[in-house]
Amino acid sequence: MEKKQVKLSRAASDAVAGAVAGGISRTLTSPLDVIKIRFQVQLEPTTSWASLRGNTSGASKYTGMLQATKDIFREEGILGFWRGNVPGLLMVMPYNAIQFLVLQKLKTFAAGSSGTEDRSRLSPYLSFISGGLAGFAAQIGSYPFDLLRTILASQGEPKVYPNMRAGFVDIIRTRGVRGLYTGLSPTLVEIVPYAGLQFGTYDTFKCWTMAWKRLRYSKTNSSSADAYLSSSQLFFCGFASSTLAKLVCHPLDVVKKRFQIAGLARDPKYGARVEHRACNNLFDAFKQILRSEGWAGLYKGIVPSTVKAAPAGAVTFVAYEVILNWLDSTFSIEP
Repeated sequence: MEKKQVKLSRAASDAVAGAVAGGISRTLTSPLDVIKIRFQVQLEPTTSWASLRGNTSGASKYTGMLQATKDIFREEGILGFWRGNVPGLLMVMPYNAIQFLVLQKLKTFAAGSSGTEDRSRLSPYLSFISGGLAGFAAQIGSYPFDLLRTILASQGEPKVYPNMRAGFVDIIRTRGVRGLYTGLSPTLVEIVPYAGLQFGTYDTFKCWTMAWKRLRYSKTNSSSADAYLSSSQLFFCGFASSTLAKLVCHPLDVVKKRFQIAGLARDPKYGARVEHRACNNLFDAFKQILRSEGWAGLYKGIVPSTVKAAPAGAVTFVAYEVILNWLDSTFSIEP
C-alpha cells in the first residue's frame, strides 16, 4: 500500500507516538500508581510485621497491597483508583512526548541518521546517556502536573482538594509559583539514572533478543527471520528494563514523594503527615527516613511500585513502537 501524501516530520511522529503511548499506559496502570503513592507517603510501617515490632507511635493505615486495595475501594469506591489520573495524563503525555522526541533527536545526532534501523544500532552506553538527558528535559517540562498528581492521589477521604484546579490555586496562594516545583531537585536526581537505565537496558534487551532470534532461525536454516521484534518480545524487553530501573531507583522516588506532599493536610486516619520544610535537602531527607523508619522506609511501596512500573513501561514501549510503525506506514515521514 502506498503512503499517503500527507507529510509528517520525524520529530512530530516521535512526539505523537510517545504521548499516545504514555496516555494508554498511564490510564491502564492508574490503580497501581495510587496504591504505590499511598505507601510511599505513609510515615508508619507498610507491613503488618513491622507494625507488630512496635516501630511506630501510631497505627498503620496501609499494611499490604490487598489490604490497601480493599480499603481504598471501600472508602473511595472504584473511582478512587483513578484519583489524580487527569493531572497524571497531563503530566505523562507531554512528558513522554518530550522524552521520546529528545531521545530520538539525540540518537539521530549520535547515529548521523534519522532512520529507525540506524538509531537502533547505537551502543547501550549512548542509549543510557540519551535516555537520562531525555528524562531530564521531559521532567522539567511536565513537573507541575507530576506534583498535582501526587497530591491528589495521596490525599484520601475526605478530600483536601476536590479537583486539580483547587490544588493548583491553593499551591499558588500559599507557596507561590515556586511551590509548583517543590521536590524538583530530588526528582531530577531520580529521573536521570531511572530513564537512563530504562532506555539503556531496553535497547540492550532488544539487541539480545534480535541476536537470539537470528541464531534460532539460522539453526533451522529458515530465511523467515525479519528485522523486527514481535509485540510480545517488545513487551518482554520493556517489562525487564522497567523492572530493573525501578528496583535500582525506588529510594529516590520515595524521597521525591515526601518532598511533594510536605505540608499537605490529610485525615488523621492516614497517619502522621510530612510537615512543610521537614527536610532541608535530598541528603537530609535520606538521613531522616533512615533514622525514623530504617532502610525499609526507603523501599516503602516497592511491591506496588514495581508491579506498576514493569507493565507500565512495557505497555509504553510496545504502544510507542506500534504507533510509530503505523505513522511511518501511513504518512510520508520527513527527517
